[in-house]
Amino acid sequence: MQKNAQENIPNQWDIALVKKKEELQACQIAKELHSCLQCELVLSCELRDAYVISVYESMNRGDSGGFEF
Repeated sequence: MQKNAQENIPNQWDIALVKKKEELQACQIAKELHSCLQCELVLSCELRDAYVISVYESMNRGDSGGFEF
């Protein structure tokens, strides 16, 4: 199965996902953690929540409902 050229170009959701992932990883490094699950703030962390939302949005390209795989 071949991908077309547009699938290799980062879109707004992929760019946002990369940015949020970098922010999350920077926080983990600053706190000397390997995972958010090791953090006492995991359930109330706005940064982690924003990352989860960006993952969801990157999977469904901003539409509500189904995902594109």
